[in-house]
Amino acid sequence: MIQTIRKAWGVPELRKKILFTLLILVIYRIGSAIPVPYVDTNTLSAYLNGMGTTILGLYNVMSGGAFAQATVFALGIQPYINSSIIIQLLTVAIPALERMQREGGEEGKKKLQSITRYATVGIAFLQALGYYFILKRGFNGQSMLTQDSIWVALVIMVSWVAGSSFLMWLGEQCNEFGVGNGISMILFAGIISRVPSMVSALYQGIISGTMHWGWTVLVVVGVLLLVVLIVFVNDAERRIPVQYAKRQVGRKMYGGQSSSLPMKVNMSGVLPIIFAQSIATIPATIGAFLPAPAEDTFGYAVLNAIDSKSVLYLLIYFVLIIGFSYFYASIQFNPVEISNNLKRNGGFIPGFRPGRPTSDFISRVLNKITLFGALYLGIVAILPLIADKISTAVTKQVTTLGIGGTSVIIVVGVALETVKALENQMLMRQYKGFLD
Repeated sequence: MIQTIRKAWGVPELRKKILFTLLILVIYRIGSAIPVPYVDTNTLSAYLNGMGTTILGLYNVMSGGAFAQATVFALGIQPYINSSIIIQLLTVAIPALERMQREGGEEGKKKLQSITRYATVGIAFLQALGYYFILKRGFNGQSMLTQDSIWVALVIMVSWVAGSSFLMWLGEQCNEFGVGNGISMILFAGIISRVPSMVSALYQGIISGTMHWGWTVLVVVGVLLLVVLIVFVNDAERRIPVQYAKRQVGRKMYGGQSSSLPMKVNMSGVLPIIFAQSIATIPATIGAFLPAPAEDTFGYAVLNAIDSKSVLYLLIYFVLIIGFSYFYASIQFNPVEISNNLKRNGGFIPGFRPGRPTSDFISRVLNKITLFGALYLGIVAILPLIADKISTAVTKQVTTLGIGGTSVIIVVGVALETVKALENQMLMRQYKGFLD
């Protein structure tokens, strides 16, 4: 990876792209440090520190800590990600959008992108409205707003919506003039920005004696092994052999070639974990807004059962990841459509007749691969939570490692994707062609 970046730096055009990407990330981090006016950030931080197991904690992680500081980029890139996912799901459910995506060509893609942008602004407005009401409600009877009026609400909400829209624009500019996927790079920067505070927390735990140095070594080794597993599975794929029959068109003979149909083990990426975590944390989020029940009561037992460290939560979380993995794989990969395309182009899978037998075989392979990918995502997601439970049992204190499986998958995936983008750019510029 370092060698690839060093070679890319030697190419003037790639150097400009790298510098532009770094400029985008610097602007993002500056915006993440500028708080909106009229918000008591100290009270807000204390409030969100106790909400780490809820959906608000997930937003805070994805925004790189900007959510807890109520900065201009507090909403982060989440509205755009949610909008993209919703539009992608609607293209399957609404025939008009599906035709626009498949048959509209470049013009259809531009229309879908425009719809995604407008949906991003709408989702950002709804999230800003909800966030404002949280601030207005206050914490322990103390308001998190220094002033409260209609103009204060307008300034705060417009700042957040504008910040989220500006991040969307930065991501698109990075796609066009930078390296890699701009939205992924912004997510990557937000997650990486939390690493120094996590390292500092581990160090302070060792110094204060709340965490044994041996346990810290095990945590570091576990994270490294997790990274190795993610790198291995990220590139893993099943290749189904495909043979093309010979056919004559005029005086020319076409076909007679062999190829393969690649099927990635983890074709759904990190989305099943995000979906599952968002749904699994809804009960805990609702419980956090309700008055705390007394001990040895039914309400107290329910809160303990839905807590993110409970065994019930881990089981529900794991099952939801598997379910969403199958759901997203069925949207992304259509065996019937692939079988029809192979048949239309004169291709077939050796040992299976074109049509229904081919689609059934692809479906069986898809189910097996999806199961392995879903188990992989589930294990990566719950391992840090299990490590938290073990750490709490060993140290006799409630500890949180601050390392989520979602964050590790995003960081490793974006790093690999960026390196591949740089390698492809260098390959295009170093290829001399047949005439040379």
